[in-house]
Amino acid sequence: MGPRAANPALPGPRMPAEWEPHDATWLAWPHYRDDWPGKFEPIPWVYAEIIRNLARNERVELIVNDGASEERAKKILKRAHALSENVRFHRWPTNRVWTRDSGCTFVTQQRSTGANRSDFAASEVLAVKWRFNAWAKYSNYQHDEQIGSLMAKAANVRELHAVHNKRRVVLEGGSIDVNGRGTLLTTEECLLSKIQQRNPTMKRKDYEQLFADYLGVKNVIWLDSGITGDDTHGHVDDITRFVAPDTLVTAVETNPDDPNYEPLRENIRRLRAATDQNGKPLAIIELPMPAPVIFEGRRLPASYANFYIANSIVLVPVFNDANDRFALDILADLFSDRDVIGIYSGDLIWGFGAMHCMTQQQPVVGR
Repeated sequence: MGPRAANPALPGPRMPAEWEPHDATWLAWPHYRDDWPGKFEPIPWVYAEIIRNLARNERVELIVNDGASEERAKKILKRAHALSENVRFHRWPTNRVWTRDSGCTFVTQQRSTGANRSDFAASEVLAVKWRFNAWAKYSNYQHDEQIGSLMAKAANVRELHAVHNKRRVVLEGGSIDVNGRGTLLTTEECLLSKIQQRNPTMKRKDYEQLFADYLGVKNVIWLDSGITGDDTHGHVDDITRFVAPDTLVTAVETNPDDPNYEPLRENIRRLRAATDQNGKPLAIIELPMPAPVIFEGRRLPASYANFYIANSIVLVPVFNDANDRFALDILADLFSDRDVIGIYSGDLIWGFGAMHCMTQQQPVVGR
Protein backbone atom coordinates (compact mmCIF):
# COMPACT_ATOMS: atom_id res chain seq x y z
CA MET A 1 0.00 0.00 0.00
CA GLY A 2 1.34 3.42 -0.90
CA PRO A 3 2.05 6.24 1.53
CA ARG A 4 -1.05 8.22 0.52
CA ALA A 5 -3.28 5.82 2.45
CA ALA A 6 -1.80 7.01 5.76
CA ASN A 7 -3.74 10.30 5.45
CA PRO A 8 -6.05 10.45 2.43
CA ALA A 9 -6.68 14.16 2.94
CA LEU A 10 -3.05 15.00 2.14
CA PRO A 11 -1.60 14.98 -1.37
CA GLY A 12 0.93 12.19 -1.89
CA PRO A 13 4.68 12.64 -2.08
CA ARG A 14 6.16 14.44 -5.08
CA MET A 15 9.64 13.99 -6.47
CA PRO A 16 10.88 17.48 -7.41
CA ALA A 17 12.71 17.98 -10.68
CA GLU A 18 16.47 18.11 -10.34
CA TRP A 19 16.60 21.81 -11.28
CA GLU A 20 14.37 22.77 -8.34
CA PRO A 21 16.26 24.31 -5.37
CA HIS A 22 18.53 21.98 -3.40
CA ASP A 23 19.35 22.09 0.26
CA ALA A 24 22.34 19.84 -0.39
CA THR A 25 24.01 17.32 -2.67
CA TRP A 26 25.05 13.93 -1.31
CA LEU A 27 28.27 12.22 -2.41
CA ALA A 28 30.45 9.36 -1.16
CA TRP A 29 34.25 9.64 -1.24
CA PRO A 30 35.91 7.03 -3.53
CA HIS A 31 37.87 4.27 -1.88
CA TYR A 32 37.09 0.96 -3.61
CA ARG A 33 40.02 0.57 -5.97
CA ASP A 34 38.49 -2.41 -7.79
CA ASP A 35 35.88 -0.10 -9.31
CA TRP A 36 38.72 1.59 -11.23
CA PRO A 37 41.36 -1.16 -11.60
CA GLY A 38 44.61 0.40 -12.76
CA LYS A 39 43.10 3.91 -12.84
CA PHE A 40 42.21 4.74 -9.25
CA GLU A 41 44.88 7.40 -8.58
CA PRO A 42 43.19 10.29 -10.47
CA ILE A 43 39.67 9.53 -9.21
CA PRO A 44 39.83 11.38 -5.83
CA TRP A 45 41.05 14.46 -7.72
CA VAL A 46 38.06 14.29 -10.05
CA TYR A 47 35.83 14.16 -6.98
CA ALA A 48 37.67 17.13 -5.50
CA GLU A 49 36.95 19.18 -8.63
CA ILE A 50 33.27 18.23 -8.47
CA ILE A 51 33.03 19.09 -4.77
CA ARG A 52 34.87 22.40 -5.30
CA ASN A 53 32.25 23.48 -7.80
CA LEU A 54 29.27 22.17 -5.82
CA ALA A 55 30.31 23.66 -2.49
CA ARG A 56 30.25 27.16 -3.98
CA ASN A 57 26.52 26.81 -4.57
CA GLU A 58 25.12 24.42 -1.98
CA ARG A 59 26.03 22.26 0.97
CA VAL A 60 27.83 19.01 0.19
CA GLU A 61 27.04 16.03 2.41
CA LEU A 62 30.12 13.85 1.98
CA ILE A 63 30.12 10.21 3.10
CA VAL A 64 33.49 8.78 4.11
CA ASN A 65 34.30 5.29 5.36
CA ASP A 66 35.89 6.28 8.67
CA GLY A 67 38.09 8.83 10.36
CA ALA A 68 41.18 7.91 8.35
CA SER A 69 39.22 8.22 5.12
CA GLU A 70 37.96 11.64 6.24
CA GLU A 71 41.51 12.85 6.84
CA ARG A 72 42.65 11.62 3.41
CA ALA A 73 39.69 13.32 1.77
CA LYS A 74 40.33 16.59 3.64
CA LYS A 75 43.97 16.58 2.56
CA ILE A 76 43.05 16.25 -1.12
CA LEU A 77 40.16 18.72 -0.87
CA LYS A 78 42.42 21.28 0.79
CA ARG A 79 45.04 20.97 -1.94
CA ALA A 80 42.31 21.35 -4.56
CA HIS A 81 40.88 24.44 -2.80
CA ALA A 82 37.65 22.48 -2.32
CA LEU A 83 37.52 22.21 1.47
CA SER A 84 35.09 24.65 3.05
CA GLU A 85 32.51 24.85 5.80
CA ASN A 86 29.97 23.96 3.13
CA VAL A 87 31.31 20.37 3.12
CA ARG A 88 29.90 18.22 5.92
CA PHE A 89 31.34 14.75 6.59
CA HIS A 90 29.51 11.57 7.58
CA ARG A 91 31.54 8.54 8.70
CA TRP A 92 29.60 5.62 7.26
CA PRO A 93 31.19 2.61 5.55
CA THR A 94 30.27 2.11 1.90
CA ASN A 95 30.99 -0.59 -0.65
CA ARG A 96 30.85 1.73 -3.65
CA VAL A 97 30.22 5.40 -4.24
CA TRP A 98 27.26 5.52 -6.62
CA THR A 99 24.98 7.43 -4.29
CA ARG A 100 22.35 8.02 -6.97
CA ASP A 101 21.61 4.29 -6.90
CA SER A 102 22.32 3.22 -3.32
CA GLY A 103 20.93 6.29 -1.59
CA CYS A 104 17.37 7.30 -0.86
CA THR A 105 15.24 9.45 -3.14
CA PHE A 106 14.20 12.68 -1.45
CA VAL A 107 10.62 13.80 -2.09
CA THR A 108 8.34 16.51 -0.71
CA GLN A 109 4.86 16.29 0.72
CA GLN A 110 2.50 18.92 2.08
CA ARG A 111 1.86 18.85 5.83
CA SER A 112 -1.48 19.41 7.51
CA THR A 113 -1.78 22.47 9.76
CA GLY A 114 -3.65 20.33 12.26
CA ALA A 115 -6.54 22.78 12.43
CA ASN A 116 -8.35 21.27 9.48
CA ARG A 117 -7.51 18.15 7.49
CA SER A 118 -7.97 20.14 4.29
CA ASP A 119 -5.64 22.96 5.33
CA PHE A 120 -2.06 22.46 4.16
CA ALA A 121 1.11 24.04 5.51
CA ALA A 122 4.54 24.18 3.88
CA SER A 123 5.89 20.96 2.43
CA GLU A 124 8.16 18.63 4.34
CA VAL A 125 10.96 16.55 2.86
CA LEU A 126 10.69 12.76 3.07
CA ALA A 127 13.08 10.01 2.00
CA VAL A 128 11.90 7.11 -0.14
CA LYS A 129 14.06 4.13 0.76
CA TRP A 130 14.39 1.61 -2.04
CA ARG A 131 16.02 -1.75 -1.55
CA PHE A 132 19.47 -1.87 -3.14
CA ASN A 133 21.01 -5.11 -4.44
CA ALA A 134 24.02 -3.75 -6.39
CA TRP A 135 22.26 -4.01 -9.74
CA ALA A 136 21.91 -7.78 -9.12
CA LYS A 137 25.57 -8.12 -10.12
CA TYR A 138 27.80 -7.86 -7.08
CA SER A 139 27.81 -9.59 -3.72
CA ASN A 140 29.37 -6.76 -1.70
CA TYR A 141 26.59 -4.27 -1.15
CA GLN A 142 25.59 -4.72 2.50
CA HIS A 143 26.96 -1.31 3.55
CA ASP A 144 25.40 0.45 0.56
CA GLU A 145 21.98 -1.01 1.36
CA GLN A 146 22.06 0.96 4.63
CA ILE A 147 23.07 4.32 3.13
CA GLY A 148 19.56 5.52 2.24
CA SER A 149 18.36 5.13 5.82
CA LEU A 150 21.46 6.84 7.20
CA MET A 151 20.92 9.75 4.80
CA ALA A 152 17.30 10.11 5.94
CA LYS A 153 18.30 10.10 9.60
CA ALA A 154 21.07 12.66 9.07
CA ALA A 155 18.69 14.89 7.11
CA ASN A 156 16.17 14.52 9.96
CA VAL A 157 13.38 13.45 7.60
CA ARG A 158 10.79 10.72 7.72
CA GLU A 159 11.65 7.52 5.82
CA LEU A 160 9.21 5.74 3.50
CA HIS A 161 9.99 2.15 2.60
CA ALA A 162 8.84 1.50 -0.96
CA VAL A 163 6.85 -1.75 -1.03
CA HIS A 164 4.77 -3.74 -3.50
CA ASN A 165 2.64 -6.65 -2.28
CA LYS A 166 4.30 -6.31 1.12
CA ARG A 167 7.76 -6.74 -0.40
CA ARG A 168 10.38 -4.03 -0.52
CA VAL A 169 11.05 -2.79 -4.04
CA VAL A 170 14.51 -2.80 -5.60
CA LEU A 171 15.15 0.40 -7.52
CA GLU A 172 18.11 2.66 -8.33
CA GLY A 173 17.84 6.41 -8.72
CA GLY A 174 19.64 6.30 -12.06
CA SER A 175 16.79 4.28 -13.55
CA ILE A 176 14.32 7.17 -13.34
CA ASP A 177 14.14 10.85 -14.25
CA VAL A 178 11.23 13.25 -13.61
CA ASN A 179 9.99 16.66 -14.72
CA GLY A 180 8.58 17.43 -11.26
CA ARG A 181 5.07 17.86 -12.69
CA GLY A 182 3.99 14.23 -12.92
CA THR A 183 5.94 12.63 -15.77
CA LEU A 184 8.71 10.06 -15.33
CA LEU A 185 11.21 8.50 -17.74
CA THR A 186 12.54 4.95 -17.44
CA THR A 187 13.48 1.99 -19.66
CA GLU A 188 12.01 -1.42 -20.26
CA GLU A 189 15.47 -2.94 -20.34
CA CYS A 190 16.16 -1.88 -16.77
CA LEU A 191 12.84 -2.62 -15.06
CA LEU A 192 10.97 -5.09 -17.27
CA SER A 193 13.64 -7.20 -18.96
CA LYS A 194 13.70 -10.84 -17.93
CA ILE A 195 17.47 -10.76 -17.55
CA GLN A 196 17.12 -8.36 -14.64
CA GLN A 197 16.77 -9.61 -11.08
CA ARG A 198 15.35 -6.53 -9.43
CA ASN A 199 11.65 -7.26 -8.93
CA PRO A 200 10.78 -10.36 -10.97
CA THR A 201 7.07 -10.32 -10.11
CA MET A 202 6.45 -6.66 -10.93
CA LYS A 203 4.82 -5.69 -14.22
CA ARG A 204 4.52 -2.39 -16.04
CA LYS A 205 1.30 -1.44 -14.24
CA ASP A 206 2.86 -2.29 -10.88
CA TYR A 207 5.74 0.12 -11.45
CA GLU A 208 3.38 2.81 -12.65
CA GLN A 209 1.33 2.49 -9.45
CA LEU A 210 4.52 2.51 -7.38
CA PHE A 211 5.68 5.71 -9.06
CA ALA A 212 2.26 7.29 -8.51
CA ASP A 213 2.22 6.40 -4.82
CA TYR A 214 5.76 7.35 -3.87
CA LEU A 215 6.84 9.96 -6.44
CA GLY A 216 3.59 11.69 -7.44
CA VAL A 217 3.86 10.45 -11.03
CA LYS A 218 0.81 10.46 -13.31
CA ASN A 219 2.50 9.58 -16.58
CA VAL A 220 5.36 7.15 -17.32
CA ILE A 221 7.32 7.23 -20.57
CA TRP A 222 8.85 3.83 -21.22
CA LEU A 223 11.93 3.93 -23.41
CA ASP A 224 13.43 0.77 -24.84
CA SER A 225 17.03 0.30 -23.75
CA GLY A 226 20.20 2.00 -22.60
CA ILE A 227 23.63 2.29 -24.14
CA THR A 228 26.33 -0.29 -24.76
CA GLY A 229 28.68 -0.72 -21.81
CA ASP A 230 26.14 0.33 -19.18
CA ASP A 231 26.79 -1.96 -16.24
CA THR A 232 23.26 -1.35 -14.94
CA HIS A 233 21.50 -2.57 -18.11
CA GLY A 234 19.49 0.41 -19.16
CA HIS A 235 19.65 3.31 -16.71
CA VAL A 236 17.84 6.25 -18.22
CA ASP A 237 20.28 8.84 -16.88
CA ASP A 238 22.76 7.82 -19.58
CA ILE A 239 20.36 8.47 -22.44
CA THR A 240 17.42 10.83 -21.81
CA ARG A 241 16.93 13.61 -19.25
CA PHE A 242 14.37 16.28 -18.52
CA VAL A 243 15.79 19.82 -18.63
CA ALA A 244 12.44 21.62 -18.17
CA PRO A 245 8.85 20.49 -17.48
CA ASP A 246 8.13 20.26 -21.22
CA THR A 247 11.64 19.68 -22.62
CA LEU A 248 14.13 16.84 -22.61
CA VAL A 249 17.47 15.99 -24.13
CA THR A 250 18.11 12.56 -25.59
CA ALA A 251 21.34 10.98 -26.80
CA VAL A 252 21.72 10.25 -30.50
CA GLU A 253 24.38 8.33 -32.39
CA THR A 254 25.13 9.35 -35.99
CA ASN A 255 27.30 6.37 -36.96
CA PRO A 256 24.98 3.63 -38.31
CA ASP A 257 27.64 1.00 -37.59
CA ASP A 258 27.75 1.85 -33.89
CA PRO A 259 25.80 -0.56 -31.62
CA ASN A 260 24.06 2.43 -30.00
CA TYR A 261 22.70 3.73 -33.30
CA GLU A 262 19.49 1.74 -33.58
CA PRO A 263 18.58 1.57 -29.85
CA LEU A 264 18.87 5.35 -29.55
CA ARG A 265 16.81 5.80 -32.72
CA GLU A 266 14.10 3.60 -31.20
CA ASN A 267 14.12 5.71 -28.04
CA ILE A 268 13.67 8.94 -29.96
CA ARG A 269 10.80 7.40 -31.91
CA ARG A 270 9.08 6.64 -28.62
CA LEU A 271 9.71 10.14 -27.32
CA ARG A 272 8.16 11.69 -30.40
CA ALA A 273 5.02 9.67 -29.77
CA ALA A 274 4.97 10.46 -26.04
CA THR A 275 3.25 13.28 -24.17
CA ASP A 276 3.57 14.93 -20.79
CA GLN A 277 1.15 14.46 -17.88
CA ASN A 278 -1.33 16.82 -19.57
CA GLY A 279 -1.28 15.03 -22.91
CA LYS A 280 0.91 17.66 -24.57
CA PRO A 281 3.89 16.76 -26.80
CA LEU A 282 7.38 17.28 -25.44
CA ALA A 283 10.17 19.35 -26.95
CA ILE A 284 13.01 16.95 -27.82
CA ILE A 285 16.60 18.20 -28.07
CA GLU A 286 19.18 15.83 -29.54
CA LEU A 287 22.42 15.45 -27.60
CA PRO A 288 25.38 13.89 -29.46
CA MET A 289 27.27 10.89 -28.19
CA PRO A 290 31.05 11.07 -27.76
CA ALA A 291 33.21 8.73 -29.80
CA PRO A 292 33.46 5.28 -28.19
CA VAL A 293 35.56 5.21 -25.03
CA ILE A 294 37.27 1.84 -24.79
CA PHE A 295 39.65 0.64 -22.08
CA GLU A 296 41.21 -2.81 -21.86
CA GLY A 297 38.98 -3.92 -24.72
CA ARG A 298 35.72 -2.90 -23.03
CA ARG A 299 33.28 -0.26 -24.31
CA LEU A 300 32.47 2.14 -21.49
CA PRO A 301 29.14 3.98 -20.98
CA ALA A 302 30.44 7.43 -21.91
CA SER A 303 27.54 9.84 -22.39
CA TYR A 304 26.96 13.56 -21.98
CA ALA A 305 23.46 12.79 -20.67
CA ASN A 306 24.92 11.80 -17.30
CA PHE A 307 25.08 15.46 -16.21
CA TYR A 308 24.03 16.76 -12.79
CA ILE A 309 21.91 19.88 -12.27
CA ALA A 310 22.91 21.76 -9.10
CA ASN A 311 21.63 25.06 -7.74
CA SER A 312 23.64 27.41 -9.97
CA ILE A 313 25.66 25.03 -12.12
CA VAL A 314 25.37 21.98 -14.34
CA LEU A 315 28.23 19.48 -14.17
CA VAL A 316 28.74 17.63 -17.46
CA PRO A 317 31.07 14.69 -18.12
CA VAL A 318 33.45 15.36 -21.02
CA PHE A 319 35.95 13.05 -22.68
CA ASN A 320 38.46 15.13 -24.69
CA ASP A 321 36.22 14.45 -27.66
CA ALA A 322 35.28 16.61 -30.63
CA ASN A 323 31.64 16.50 -29.49
CA ASP A 324 32.42 17.86 -26.01
CA ARG A 325 31.95 21.46 -27.13
CA PHE A 326 28.73 20.70 -29.02
CA ALA A 327 27.23 19.01 -25.95
CA LEU A 328 28.30 21.81 -23.60
CA ASP A 329 26.88 24.45 -25.95
CA ILE A 330 23.53 22.64 -26.21
CA LEU A 331 23.24 22.40 -22.44
CA ALA A 332 24.40 25.99 -21.94
CA ASP A 333 21.55 27.16 -24.18
CA LEU A 334 19.06 25.10 -22.18
CA PHE A 335 20.40 26.19 -18.77
CA SER A 336 20.94 29.90 -19.41
CA ASP A 337 20.50 30.58 -15.67
CA ARG A 338 23.35 28.26 -14.68
CA ASP A 339 27.05 27.85 -15.42
CA VAL A 340 27.61 24.70 -17.45
CA ILE A 341 30.92 23.14 -16.39
CA GLY A 342 32.68 20.26 -18.14
CA ILE A 343 34.39 17.72 -15.86
CA TYR A 344 36.92 15.45 -17.56
CA SER A 345 35.60 11.92 -17.05
CA GLY A 346 37.81 9.77 -19.27
CA ASP A 347 39.20 8.02 -16.19
CA LEU A 348 36.07 8.27 -14.07
CA ILE A 349 33.94 6.40 -16.62
CA TRP A 350 36.12 3.29 -16.11
CA GLY A 351 34.02 2.89 -12.96
CA PHE A 352 30.89 2.79 -15.22
CA GLY A 353 29.49 6.05 -13.83
CA ALA A 354 29.79 9.83 -14.01
CA MET A 355 28.31 13.04 -12.55
CA HIS A 356 24.71 11.90 -12.16
CA CYS A 357 25.55 8.43 -10.88
CA MET A 358 27.61 9.75 -7.98
CA THR A 359 25.25 12.49 -6.78
CA GLN A 360 21.89 12.65 -5.01
CA GLN A 361 20.03 15.91 -4.45
CA GLN A 362 18.18 16.86 -1.28
CA PRO A 363 15.47 19.41 -2.08
CA VAL A 364 14.69 22.56 -0.16
CA VAL A 365 11.44 22.52 1.78
CA GLY A 366 8.92 24.56 -0.24
CA ARG A 367 5.25 25.41 -0.37
